[in-house]
Amino acid sequence: MIFKDYYKILNLETNKVTAEQIKVAYREQAKKYHPDVNVGNKNAEERFKDINEAYRILSEVNSKRKYDRMWYNYIGKKKAKAEDNSHGKTSIVGDFFNIFFGSVDNKKMEAKTTTSKNIKPAVKGENIDTEISISINDAFYGADKKISLRTVNGTMRSFDVKIPAGIQNHEKIRLIGQGKKGENGGKNGDLFIKINIEDTSDFKLIGYDLHKYLPITPWEAALGTKASLSSIDESLSVIVPKGTQSGELIRIPGKGYKDGKGSRGDLVAEIKIMVPKELSDKETELFRNLSEVSHFEPRISKI
Repeated sequence: MIFKDYYKILNLETNKVTAEQIKVAYREQAKKYHPDVNVGNKNAEERFKDINEAYRILSEVNSKRKYDRMWYNYIGKKKAKAEDNSHGKTSIVGDFFNIFFGSVDNKKMEAKTTTSKNIKPAVKGENIDTEISISINDAFYGADKKISLRTVNGTMRSFDVKIPAGIQNHEKIRLIGQGKKGENGGKNGDLFIKINIEDTSDFKLIGYDLHKYLPITPWEAALGTKASLSSIDESLSVIVPKGTQSGELIRIPGKGYKDGKGSRGDLVAEIKIMVPKELSDKETELFRNLSEVSHFEPRISKI
């Protein structure tokens, strides 16, 4: 049986952690190894499965308690033994010096202790939050962006940001160690970039659905037609039923935006009946004939 150290998988050094610490560790590792961020990386895909498995076991009290008993037998005992050996070696070395060289000078020990007390603890730098706007096309296909931020001392600093294909609206990209500098040897903070997906002249993103207009002529609306329609990644043909009204929606399933789970939303076409601004003599005559023979009156309410 191959024993998996779930705490190590979640980048935790010990099993003495709270449920909140497990949740935070899981989120950090899941973002780092998510398949959408590591497209085609089989190692990252397997790691992502282990991360989910680890969280499933450790987030539930009873399963964590059972796992901890096994963890102690496989991992905990070794760690405890290693720590005991480390303390033992220190003690043996101290006894050796006392026997052969006499006891350590108390003043030197006091000076060393005082120096240790004066050492300031390492402090991690603060995280930085910013946001950028990208088009629906860049979000759908992925893109490389360069952003510039002004630092605390007034200088500009540039960052290269890789936008993964299918990123979700308002999702954050984390650049590890690109935040404010740590103090006293502490790690740098991280840079979090919130992604805002902007609508284009062709598409509007609503949830996972892509909305766009489908312009048709009055006679196409009245008689029905087969119209060409462009989605974000292919050309389609849609049937417009006769008698279609302006503002009606035609929904094409699975042709919208990526939902981050391997599926897609819908493409929603809103009918927009377009009337020609200029008419030829023949067209004018036909419209006049139609107005004379037609009994259709849209301004009369039907109760």
